[in-house]
Amino acid sequence: MGNNNNIDLVRPKKALGQHFLVDLNIARNIVNALSTDHDVVIEVGAGMGVLTQYLIENQLDKLQVVEIDKESVEFLKKKFPELEGHLVLGDFLKYDMTGGDTAVIGNFPYNISSQIFFQILKYRNNVSECVGMIQKEVAERLAAGPGSKTYGILSVLLQAWYDIEYLFTVNENVFNPPPKVKSAVIRLKRNNVKELECDEKLFVTVVKQAFNQRRKTLRNSLRSMIPAEIIDNEIFNKRPEQLSVAEFVELTRVFH
Repeated sequence: MGNNNNIDLVRPKKALGQHFLVDLNIARNIVNALSTDHDVVIEVGAGMGVLTQYLIENQLDKLQVVEIDKESVEFLKKKFPELEGHLVLGDFLKYDMTGGDTAVIGNFPYNISSQIFFQILKYRNNVSECVGMIQKEVAERLAAGPGSKTYGILSVLLQAWYDIEYLFTVNENVFNPPPKVKSAVIRLKRNNVKELECDEKLFVTVVKQAFNQRRKTLRNSLRSMIPAEIIDNEIFNKRPEQLSVAEFVELTRVFH
């Protein structure tokens, strides 16, 4: 493994939401949470390579490091010469993940973590696993079940396609600079659902519309969409956080 200690360190950039993890034990635990049986492993936002160094140990042949910060890319090239051909200067939110069975891993920038998960959803037929460190409250939201106050749009959409585990909490003091909030590591594993038993575009519309007015009953939040002949269906007496993924699928079928 390359390790040149004379390389200038990368300056964390607030605009990119960079908080560099400096605790090596946590870094190794994150990498160890990802299984090794994928065709492609994509690291998002490698920064100074704290996760990368462990991914290089046993996943280098399948590793693609996607980093938007030119300074980080130059740093990684010098520190890890073995990344030659595995390093991509670019935006993960525009990255094409079609191909073989893919895993995504990273200490995700908090300001785009939701967009990262929407990107994973877009490529759900390719991305079978994701291990990511994100803001603790976002991690709790994604893993929350029906009835929870934090259960929301992304919880339902991700849980339709993935099993989600909240792995562990990470304190602020292991980052440079320290964020103002606690972090957490979660793991997504693709479930067995090949397709939803409803119109999938309508499903997304229904979920978003319902949670946009989450304090209202579905009868009120979805009023503009509900045909008159089904307005009395009892499911419309509920609020969105009371519905499981299966019930949202059923609701979409009622509309369709």
